Amino acid sequence: MQLLGGLTAQDFLQHYWQKKPLLIRQAIPDFVSPLSPDELAGLACETDVESRLILEKDGAAPWQLEHGPFEESRFSQLPASHWTLLVQHANQLVPQLAELLDQFTFIPGWRIDDVMVSYAPPQGSVGPHVDQYDVFLLQGSGTRRWQITTRDTSQFDRWDNTELDILRGFDPEEEWDLMPGDMLYLPPNVAHHGVALEPCLTFSVGFRAPRYAELLSAWTDDQIVPLADQLLYQDPELQLQQHCGEIDATARERIRNIIRQQFVSNEQIDRWFGRYITEPPPQSMSVAPEIQLQPEAFRTQLATRGELWRNEFCRFAFIQNATAVWLYIDGQEIAVTTELARLVALLCDQRRYSLACLAPYMTENPARELLTRLYNMGAVEFPDAI
Repeated sequence: MQLLGGLTAQDFLQHYWQKKPLLIRQAIPDFVSPLSPDELAGLACETDVESRLILEKDGAAPWQLEHGPFEESRFSQLPASHWTLLVQHANQLVPQLAELLDQFTFIPGWRIDDVMVSYAPPQGSVGPHVDQYDVFLLQGSGTRRWQITTRDTSQFDRWDNTELDILRGFDPEEEWDLMPGDMLYLPPNVAHHGVALEPCLTFSVGFRAPRYAELLSAWTDDQIVPLADQLLYQDPELQLQQHCGEIDATARERIRNIIRQQFVSNEQIDRWFGRYITEPPPQSMSVAPEIQLQPEAFRTQLATRGELWRNEFCRFAFIQNATAVWLYIDGQEIAVTTELARLVALLCDQRRYSLACLAPYMTENPARELLTRLYNMGAVEFPDAI
């Protein structure tokens, strides 16, 4: 498989992923931004869109942060330089940006977070900073200068009186000017600073990395509820101890097993993770269609429309073993037979499903029922409904 810019996916994963930065010139040749700065500003005015405005200067203090939604008049009040507008989850709002994610199928789909779009006039920036996640920075229009350092910045001073975590004394090791179609990959904890040399749009494809604390907290919360009150510490094989005040090795091992939850199977942990990792963020909720369909009506609609799309507000993933397949959508688990494994993989691997690719499955009742169920819950939809 060829990665963006001609590098093989295997070479990228082996030599760069979570290891070191990579500049890819013309990763997407002749790339044309699917939205304009005015359209991005329009999205930032909508109430259900997560947006931010960062002013390096001309605010109440350096690096002032404002949260949307914004009034249209706010943009006419902005200075000519040194500010940035950012819109999160733009792939849910612009179909062409959802398709952009198809360029990154060499990374597991459950790791993808979103596509963030930023617009900046000359000298616009969000300041030198460090991210805790992997990101691909694709230049959409204009030119942006990126500076990076791989040095440890944990002891660097930060700017005061701002909500942003901006580094003071940033001293770059490398810099590049990115033009439309160029892309920079940065692994976690690589400090970087992007400054617009002219009005420009940048598309940031970010990847999720669950924190250990979040994983353990969510797992514990999920497990505590079903645990029966009758489950108590037990030691029916208790042996006489030399010192009654000692917590002996046998007791310690019992406690370790409880804490490690060794009474829980690997399958239970795997299936919990499938539900957990596909839970949507609060602002990303899919909506079921007003008219629910039966399988035959769904098949007729599919034949008429000719294509089915994944709802970009939904997160898809699956787990399979020798005897079962579980499909996960927005924290819900759907158990299916292994005969549907190829269909489930297709649904999770792709974002667009043509009639031709679905036709082999539509002859079987279980497949029709599964697709109809996904349509009725709003996980997939026909293109003209978007």
